[in-house]
Amino acid sequence: MTWQLLIGQKSYSSWSLRGWLPFAVFDIPVTVHSALLYGERFAADVAAFGGHRTVPCARTPEGGVLTDSLSIAWHLADRFPERGLLPADPVARAEAQSIIAEMHTGFVPLRSACPMNLRTAWAGFVPSEAVLADVARVDAIWSRALARSGGPFLYGEFTLADVFYAPVCTRLLTYGLPMSEAARAYVAAVTRLQAFRDWRDAGLAEDDEIALYDKAPLARIPFPLP
Repeated sequence: MTWQLLIGQKSYSSWSLRGWLPFAVFDIPVTVHSALLYGERFAADVAAFGGHRTVPCARTPEGGVLTDSLSIAWHLADRFPERGLLPADPVARAEAQSIIAEMHTGFVPLRSACPMNLRTAWAGFVPSEAVLADVARVDAIWSRALARSGGPFLYGEFTLADVFYAPVCTRLLTYGLPMSEAARAYVAAVTRLQAFRDWRDAGLAEDDEIALYDKAPLARIPFPLP
């Protein structure tokens, strides 16, 4: 048996991107299944896969079920320690795990006001003070890690920390949010990854634009890939 992964639409499901990227970047074979977010069969499809209400959901080759992106990440890091999913240095590893957890539980204003949308960017979006505070915290996390590692990714080589902040990179682009020069270079490195480009291209090929993510009356502009 092989790994199995259930995801939502690629243009919109940030948590699905976090679930899928480790398999793609670290060369772990997986069979991918899809469930339509907000579709009539979504709950039934997730339940049939073995999950509970949300995606991503993964099944191990032995039949174990992982019903959250963080559990998928930790399990893969434990299972494949030789592939570098987390930094080898103990101090960097501890910090990486901390900022992953912060991303998983925090930044609610940013995530709520700026849902991931890889199909378009929006002109004239005005962020709230709470969103700007989240953006500043993200920038501080990135700048500190990059200053120590030298980049191009947070801990030099691509790790799970980059997996969990990849959707934030896209949000900064989609909504024209402020970035330091260090953050801008980091966003460029993440969005130039072939795995990310493959994910976005596959999302654009899906014929299922979700009205909930429409920010009209803001004007649509091309998604600004670096």
